[in-house]
Amino acid sequence: MNSLSKTLIILGCMLIVSGLIWHFTNGKIPLGKLPGDFRYESEHTKIYVPITTSILLSIVLSLIAYLFRK
Repeated sequence: MNSLSKTLIILGCMLIVSGLIWHFTNGKIPLGKLPGDFRYESEHTKIYVPITTSILLSIVLSLIAYLFRK
């Protein structure tokens, strides 16, 4: 199989999966509001540290990179 066709198939599958997730969550993907994402708000300061979201995105992007290398 040609590498371009394989890339297009993988991108198409990723679009289908992301579309299904978007449809069934009504567009409200809870990224940034996961347990482990720290928020601190005071009168003049807002701090947001998305630790869990960063780990989750890292795993997903690593799997996508792995599929492209195959």
